[in-house]
Amino acid sequence: MDSVLIIGAGAAGSVTAQKCAMNRDVFKHIHLASRRLESCVKVQKQCKTPIDVSQVDADNVADVVALLKKVKPHLLINMALPYQDLPIMDACLEAGVHYMDTANYEPRDEAKFSYSWQWPYHDRYKAAGLMAILGCGFDPGQSNIYCAYAQEHLFDTIETIDIVDCNDGSHGKAFATNFNVEINLREVTQRGKYWKNGQFIEIDPLSIACMIDYPEVGPRKSYLIYHEEEESLVKNIRGLKQIRFWMTFSDNYIKHLDVLQNIGMTRIDPVMYKGTPVIPIEFLKELLPAPSSLGENYTGRTSIGCIFSGTKDGKPKRAIIYNVCEHAECFKEVGAQGVSYTTGVPPVVGAMMLFKGAWKGAGVFNVEQLPSKPFMDEIGKQGLPWHVRDMTLSDQQELFAVKT
Repeated sequence: MDSVLIIGAGAAGSVTAQKCAMNRDVFKHIHLASRRLESCVKVQKQCKTPIDVSQVDADNVADVVALLKKVKPHLLINMALPYQDLPIMDACLEAGVHYMDTANYEPRDEAKFSYSWQWPYHDRYKAAGLMAILGCGFDPGQSNIYCAYAQEHLFDTIETIDIVDCNDGSHGKAFATNFNVEINLREVTQRGKYWKNGQFIEIDPLSIACMIDYPEVGPRKSYLIYHEEEESLVKNIRGLKQIRFWMTFSDNYIKHLDVLQNIGMTRIDPVMYKGTPVIPIEFLKELLPAPSSLGENYTGRTSIGCIFSGTKDGKPKRAIIYNVCEHAECFKEVGAQGVSYTTGVPPVVGAMMLFKGAWKGAGVFNVEQLPSKPFMDEIGKQGLPWHVRDMTLSDQQELFAVKT
């Protein structure tokens, strides 16, 4: 296997295409497609080696199938919007092509992302002898693989996981989101939840916060939100008692978010304007800076990791696995900011795992169900080095003190 079709030429999709083009020993044929052909051509010009481009409507199964039959890739990497996961999965089944994405399905008319729509594809993919790899970005994705690696190599039992995500950077804009505006705001404004003792517990949006000490960044205020990797990790990490996801938001971000919510700009239902239905959050997306435009002059870094508590050799153990990514270095390499880079690089490594035979099987898989060490061995070489650090009882005291 050596041929890949990437659908989606946004900020993260651009990174994926460029990184594939830097690894020609693995990716002999690279094709990029998107709704806007001009977006693909822009990325094509950024790639260090030649790639092919096409226009495609990812919502249209027949359109995607036609492109798959024309390009004949071994793998489709879906870097489009989560709304488009299901039609693209249907197209891959029809055309007989392996599938990979970085975010789980979410219906357009409801802010609720869940694997419950994609997991039922397992039997059909298995019967077709095809592999569908779900959630191979950073979080979900690399964070899940950190958990699998910790389970396989660092702990006998993992009891708690706190996934911690900090963007300690500045893009110089009054307000902007680092990835797709709609997806970002829908994720943050929905009710939060965490998993404890066998069940998910819901909380009001952004109602629980604490200071978390991020590697190479320091203490930052972080909010408990729901994130999709929790849904699969609770099934695949043995002995788990609790999992939570934390993300930093600046006071400026929260201020703007409050205003946008209060005036109805984060609504996902249509409102009539001069006889035309308009969805406020889609209109807002057109007003705000595109995530792909934020890379230049972006300062600071991301610090993302997983904090574990559990046992090893009968003794209590705490540890963190993490990555730190510099925005300026990402821009220098691929013209993107760090959030796009951390999302766009892991699917390239995931595709390498499939093509080299390190990941194999038939059916639908979350990445933590696949061998972690080959991925961990490669991801640092591709720009996202990881670190493991044992923790003492005095580390992250405020985080562990939060009663949930």
